Amino acid sequence: MIIGGVAAGMSAASRAKRFDPGAEVVVFERGEYISYGACGLPYVIGGEVEDFDDLIARTPERMRGQGISVRTGHEVTGVDAKAGTITVLDRAAGRTTTEPFDRLLIATGVRAVRPDWAQTPPAQPPLGGVHVLRDIPDGQAIEASLQGANGKPPKRACIVGGGYIGLEMAEALHARGLSVILLEKGPEVAGRMLDKQLQHRVRAELEAKGVEVRCGTAVEGLTGEHHVTGVQTSGGLVRADLVIVAVGVRPNTELAQAAGARIGKTGAVAVNIRQETSVPGIYAAGDNTESLHGVTKRKVHIPLGLTANRMGRVAGVNMAGGDATFPGIVGTAIFKVFDLGVARTGLTQAEADALGLKAASVDVDSTDHAGYYNDSQPIHVRLTAEVGTGRLLGVQLVSPRHISVKRVDVVAALLHRRSTVQHLFDTDLAYAPPFSGVWDVLLVAADKLNRKIREA
Repeated sequence: MIIGGVAAGMSAASRAKRFDPGAEVVVFERGEYISYGACGLPYVIGGEVEDFDDLIARTPERMRGQGISVRTGHEVTGVDAKAGTITVLDRAAGRTTTEPFDRLLIATGVRAVRPDWAQTPPAQPPLGGVHVLRDIPDGQAIEASLQGANGKPPKRACIVGGGYIGLEMAEALHARGLSVILLEKGPEVAGRMLDKQLQHRVRAELEAKGVEVRCGTAVEGLTGEHHVTGVQTSGGLVRADLVIVAVGVRPNTELAQAAGARIGKTGAVAVNIRQETSVPGIYAAGDNTESLHGVTKRKVHIPLGLTANRMGRVAGVNMAGGDATFPGIVGTAIFKVFDLGVARTGLTQAEADALGLKAASVDVDSTDHAGYYNDSQPIHVRLTAEVGTGRLLGVQLVSPRHISVKRVDVVAALLHRRSTVQHLFDTDLAYAPPFSGVWDVLLVAADKLNRKIREA
């Protein structure tokens, strides 16, 4: 039995059925969609992807054709670990049933955080034009607002939060012709993703493209009767007829807790390397689950698509009687903001400092390929390592050419092997003028950092 579709749930279902074709695999999904690329939602809204249907990877019908029972519109409301049963609500029929399981996977994902100021009292109808973005129905609701669900299309959008979703939605709504203002409570956008030395580059790109950015601004409430008209902030009223709340996510752990599973210090479900919870026979995978960080060897909650898919594959094999393990993560992430590509992996200098590590960083500005070759673009690399051991800790990259920052994958691979800066410098990287300089910017950064940590 699998609670939840999308990345982890459907990966688990497919792997379990492939490992043991005779197994009965049942997936319960409370929504309509079971498998889609949620990371593509901003790009549908912005127009780079034509339709939400283009994001759908697998349909219930296709999965049923592979022998996997998929029940959409079915919400699991309870888990009895001792009895080995779950309680399921058929939302369309309004009927509740009890289903037995031998192995159970809880893949309930995360929900978007809605601060008190973004919530409507139960007795009142929701305030129109206020949205979060986590799934296809959320995206469709935003699209309806853009089409003028309240009688007229919006002209001024306010995005609250300068993280991944906030930054991507700023670009998407700007592409739709709206005037966009982005509010961030912290001192700078991308504050949890990058060091200060790179944060300002992201903000500069936003402002260069016409997005108004206000940092150090706390939201206190919304104005409007039936439809939002503004956002009340610590710096005054911001007029807006469309508001995107992008202040973070929270893991859905209620069913895991009801089953008696341990919740980690991160607030997500604690699991071992086989994706097993503290309750025998019950597994957890995906965005609701914490991971082991390969650099710090600490448990973290970093919900990203590849992580969820990997976890699901491991859980599916083990639920079907196999023996698979999840290798952990190193915090690799990549995103674009208008014409700027941004990537990171491992630890930033600020994160290393917060953990009490003795770390050093260097910054290198270069070009993404040979400077004399046509159309070379600037690239900035910030490389971080541990003083004394020379152990690589992380890298951050920013470049106007999006594909250039995929260099992050080189460092990510080395981090999984706990490599040193010298190992990076010794790596045999490809060279030809259209692709890089003879000394790639990563090698230049490694050489510079080697000298710095030797002198420290």
